[in-house]
Amino acid sequence: MSEPTKLVAFCGSLRKASFNRMALNAFVERLPAGSSAQIIEIDWPLYNADIQAQGFPVKVQAAQKAMIEADGLVLVTPEYNYGPSGVLKNAIDWLSRTTPQPFASKPIAMFGASGGVLGTARAQYQLRQIMVFLDGRPVNKPEVMIGQAQTRFADGKLTDEATGKLLAELGASLVLAVRHARAVKEHVK
Repeated sequence: MSEPTKLVAFCGSLRKASFNRMALNAFVERLPAGSSAQIIEIDWPLYNADIQAQGFPVKVQAAQKAMIEADGLVLVTPEYNYGPSGVLKNAIDWLSRTTPQPFASKPIAMFGASGGVLGTARAQYQLRQIMVFLDGRPVNKPEVMIGQAQTRFADGKLTDEATGKLLAELGASLVLAVRHARAVKEHVK
């Protein structure tokens, strides 16, 4: 039996009836056995170096600690104006300035839902570019870009079987990436 996998997840939408929150819940429900995800709320103040100079907000410090203790990360974003949400980008900006920087070498799953046909494709590509700079390790396949989200959810739940299958496959890919990262660490020791 393999070691449990502990994940930390961020949803880039603050809206109560967010399709991205519903997608994240569906993802967590489909994680492989032995895996768990802590969802961190990111209703933080806008990044400001003056605030940072006086000390990182408590919520940022708690998120960084959770990320360091986690085996992998999950980033879920809507697409606003061809990019990730400002809420998620703000969280990344805060966390990237903490020491140790908690994205480095972490396996990361990312996905998102939108009403458009492309389903957050452009936002996810931008997140991948950001993760290059932060030395994160995004899972490449499957890409989960939930387009026309209004047709895939009902009563707060995912109703589209094909999307559910993709989310389950992404969760399995993330857990596999975590296992590979652990094996590399053990080999280096």
